Amino acid sequence: MIHLRNVLCVVASFLVCPVYSSDADPEGSAEKESYARKRNPIVVTDRALRIHATAPVFDGHNDLPWALRKSGSGVGKINLRKKQIDLHTDIPRLRSGGVGAQFWSVYVPVSTATQNNALATTLEQIAVVRELTKQYSDVFELALTAEDVTRIRNQGKIASLIGVEGGHSIENSLNVLRQLYREGARYMTLTHSMSLEWADSCSDDPISGGLSAFGEEVIHEMNRLGMIVDISHVSPACMRKALETTEAPVIFSHSSARAIADHPRNVPDDVLLLTKRNGGVVMVNFFSDFVNPVDAARSRKRTKHREKLNELYPDDEEKAQSGLRQWELKNPRSKRCTVHDVLDHIDQIVKVAGIDHVGLGSDYDGVPALPAQLEDVSTYPVITQGLLDRGYSGDDIRKVLGGNVMRVFEQVERVSDTLSQQN
Repeated sequence: MIHLRNVLCVVASFLVCPVYSSDADPEGSAEKESYARKRNPIVVTDRALRIHATAPVFDGHNDLPWALRKSGSGVGKINLRKKQIDLHTDIPRLRSGGVGAQFWSVYVPVSTATQNNALATTLEQIAVVRELTKQYSDVFELALTAEDVTRIRNQGKIASLIGVEGGHSIENSLNVLRQLYREGARYMTLTHSMSLEWADSCSDDPISGGLSAFGEEVIHEMNRLGMIVDISHVSPACMRKALETTEAPVIFSHSSARAIADHPRNVPDDVLLLTKRNGGVVMVNFFSDFVNPVDAARSRKRTKHREKLNELYPDDEEKAQSGLRQWELKNPRSKRCTVHDVLDHIDQIVKVAGIDHVGLGSDYDGVPALPAQLEDVSTYPVITQGLLDRGYSGDDIRKVLGGNVMRVFEQVERVSDTLSQQN
């Protein structure tokens, strides 16, 4: 029997919001007019707000801790109770967006790996998250378990979780991995933009065949600890090997669907099928370069130009950066990215992997361009309305908003319990 939900999803993907070539607009004026009409701004209804209120958003990735560090403001020098025009995130807008749980990224640049201070800098970023929960204890509380998330949300506060973005933070040490878990980290992205000796990045040349034997040890130890394996940023080969290796469900904390926008940071359809088999969740990223097909094509060209400049000026980073800025001025983003692009990615993941395997991983305060109607953390209800408009039920929307990642968290904990008993 064909399930009605699947039929609706296919209709949504191919009729309501058709996907066109990244290199061209729809052909013909009538087709263009129809396409534009179906992608008009979304108007949030009372029905959407009622559904949204029953499933507070559990977002997979927000870079506020690094944004605070980069600005030089620090937690103590900025009042998050007031709207922050230079940030995507503050308390009033988190409340407006209905955020109930947030993985705060404790990202540190890959350059710290060569400077031998990756762990120290990561611990400093963990301290930022802990300071947020201390300074705003009436709003944020650190969550270490799925049960903590439920309890904190029931108290009307935002459950705050720590996610390590990049395996360079463990400095090739399982003991450091355990230390980060003790410090509160509940997921780790295997790589960031640099391939490691034990895991390959999608943004760098492969050096470990996807995942080395030590990389497999890292995943097994994460399974034992109860730390979620995050395979955003890794190469497709690493994705596949990680999914073969893990005994627990994984997440992509902030990645989208490659069939919609052809960008290396996105997830190929065959990996979506493997993620379904694994029980994992792809948490859709909002960055324009990852979700809009035209901007993704521009991003690929930008990467090639940057590589060319690095070859031309191997010893003059300033000159290479200047050349890249000039290219960006001549080749701006399309400014056509909207919430509909993000909804297209959700539809694609549902079509291939199913409704149980998609979530939200905004990347707020970590990206320079966002879709129209998704400009900051207040805008999540627009997604709820957009899903309603595409025929999703209230129960399915609640899964996308946070139910699916909660299931993964609970299953990761159960696997950890089982493995601990075996040892």
